[in-house]
Amino acid sequence: MDRQDTLMSGRKKLLIVEDEKAILQGLEDLFVFNGYEVESRMDGKEGLQAALNNRYDCILLDVMLPSMDGFSVCNEIRKHSREQPIVMLTAKNSEEDIVNGLSLGADDYISKPFSIRELVLRIETILRRSGRDRGLHELVVANNIKVNIDTMTGDRDGETILFTRRELDILQFLQHNNHRPLSRKELLSEVWGYCKTTDVDTRTVDIHIAKLRKKIEADPKHPQHLITVRGEGYQLVSQ
Repeated sequence: MDRQDTLMSGRKKLLIVEDEKAILQGLEDLFVFNGYEVESRMDGKEGLQAALNNRYDCILLDVMLPSMDGFSVCNEIRKHSREQPIVMLTAKNSEEDIVNGLSLGADDYISKPFSIRELVLRIETILRRSGRDRGLHELVVANNIKVNIDTMTGDRDGETILFTRRELDILQFLQHNNHRPLSRKELLSEVWGYCKTTDVDTRTVDIHIAKLRKKIEADPKHPQHLITVRGEGYQLVSQ
């Protein structure tokens, strides 16, 4: 089934890259049961080729893979597409895996062993990304920092900056509400799409904020534009 057939059928197309056969079979059955069209690969290089040669609504990518690890696969995908939604499967409580995956451009992560309900929720929320103010074509962070929404690039004092769609969603939502700080919980709800009553790990917000500061701040350790308001959250201010 090609992309047009998928769109006509209304089913979302998911690529799963996982080398443990039992887990892969379980994931395939789970998402087919939930109405997805599923393709799978058990090898990193094969997963990368599938990702580059086809269009998927989301890619579920394990970290530990033969021939090419998930970090390398994610990095290569991001070189070709900054919009492709990617969720990484990481080791339980592995801070290093989480930071690496999100730093390379993954939209989200889920740790093994995972709850089936949580995994389906993570994928569904990725596909419902809010994308506030998508009609906006340019975002001005400061006099010397301008972001082109259409090309997903920015200019900071003549230096070109590349953004992912998730980073732009965060910047746009922060600017839309720049009169006040936004909590992690609100960002998870409005940008990531998580239900406000859902208890989810908030490290994804902090890591994305750190990534953005490296891109828009002259000194990320002492931010002037994307600031932290203690006890309240993050705020985008123009200076």
